[in-house]
Amino acid sequence: MRFRRIALTAALIALVPVAVSYLQAMAKPSNSSLGIRSVEWLRENGGAGIVSKIESIYYSLTAPSKGGPTLKALPNVGYATGTGPHGHGGSTSSAAGTPTISTYRPPNVAPILHPALPGEGVWSSAIPNAGPYPPILVTTLRNLTEYPRTLAGLAWIDQTRSRVSYIPGLSEPAVEMPRGSAEVPLAGRSRLLATFNSGFKLSDSGGGVVAGGHTYAPMHDGLATLVGYRDGHTDVIAWNYGARAPSSVVFARQNLPLIVNHSAVNPNLNDGPEWGATLGNAILVWRSAIGVDAHGNLIYLAGNYQTVRSLADTLLHAGAVRAMELDINSYWVSFILYGLPGAHDPHNLLPDMNRSAYRYLEPDDRDFFAVYAK
Repeated sequence: MRFRRIALTAALIALVPVAVSYLQAMAKPSNSSLGIRSVEWLRENGGAGIVSKIESIYYSLTAPSKGGPTLKALPNVGYATGTGPHGHGGSTSSAAGTPTISTYRPPNVAPILHPALPGEGVWSSAIPNAGPYPPILVTTLRNLTEYPRTLAGLAWIDQTRSRVSYIPGLSEPAVEMPRGSAEVPLAGRSRLLATFNSGFKLSDSGGGVVAGGHTYAPMHDGLATLVGYRDGHTDVIAWNYGARAPSSVVFARQNLPLIVNHSAVNPNLNDGPEWGATLGNAILVWRSAIGVDAHGNLIYLAGNYQTVRSLADTLLHAGAVRAMELDINSYWVSFILYGLPGAHDPHNLLPDMNRSAYRYLEPDDRDFFAVYAK
C-alpha cells in the first residue's frame, strides 16, 4: 500500500511540469480555439505521431465515396458585368478605359469533368468595377474525376497590378523575430485585395524564413519557396541561395519540395518520403498551394478532399510552371477577398472555408500573405 502511494505521488510530481507547460501554452495570446491549441501543444510535446495517426484514421473514415452524382451548380465567386457581388462571368468594364500596366489576361481553365457546369473554369474579377484587366481573377473547378462533387477554388494574381507582403503571426514561425501586429496593418488596408495562408510550421516543413530582408530561420537549398524580391515581384522557386538570403530578397517562406517544376509534376508525389508527417501526400483533406505561370503571375489553389497530387495536377492544368504546397487542414486554409476599399466586404474564396473572412483583420496565430493593389 505504501509503495502504491509513493508511486502515485511520484507520478503526480512528474506531471507537474507537463501541466505547467500546457497551461502556459493555453495562456498565450491566440485566436485559435482551445481544442486546436491543445492539439498543437500535443504535437510540439512528443505527441506528433499520435496526432497524425488519429488524423489519418479520421480523414480516411470521412473521405467521400468515389463516383456518385456530380454537383448541379457551382458556388458564386467573383464579380461579373451586370451582376451583383460574387456572380460568375467575365471581368467588368469601367470608364477608366485602356489599362496602363498589363493587357494580359489568362485563358479560362478548361473543364476537367464533362459536361461543364455554367461558369466552370471561367475567370471573373475578384473586385467590382475593375475594368477588363482586374488585378485578381477567380474561378472554381471540379478537379477530381473520381469525386465529381469535389470542388477547387483558383485565384490568379496579376503581379503587374499588385504586390505581395509577408506578415508573421503571433506564434508562427516559431523563431525569435519581430512579430508586428500579426494582422493586416491598418495603414495598408485601403489597397488590400486579398490575403492567404502560409505553409506548414517550420518544425514540420524543415524550412527557413526571411522577413524584412533578414533571415530568421536558416534557408535550405532545394526546398520550395515563396520569395518576394526588392524589385516588387514574387516568385515560387526551388531555393538556391544558401542558408542566408541575399540582399535582393525581402521575404521568403519555405515549405517542402516543389510539387510542379519546369511545367511538370514532381515524380515523387506518389511515393516520395519528403512530404513530412502531417498527413503525407495521399490523404483527402483541405489543402492549398500556390504556383507561378509562364508570365510570372501567381495562381493560388485550395479545396477540400485534395491530395498533393491533385494540387499539382490542377495547378499544372491551370498554367503553372512551378508550384508548392502551402498549409493543409480546414482550420488553416484561407483565401480571403476584399470587395471594397478599406478591407470591406471580406469573403472567402470558397463558401465552405472554415475560418471567418475577418481572420487576418485581427491578430492571427499563423503567418500569412497579403496582396495589395499597386
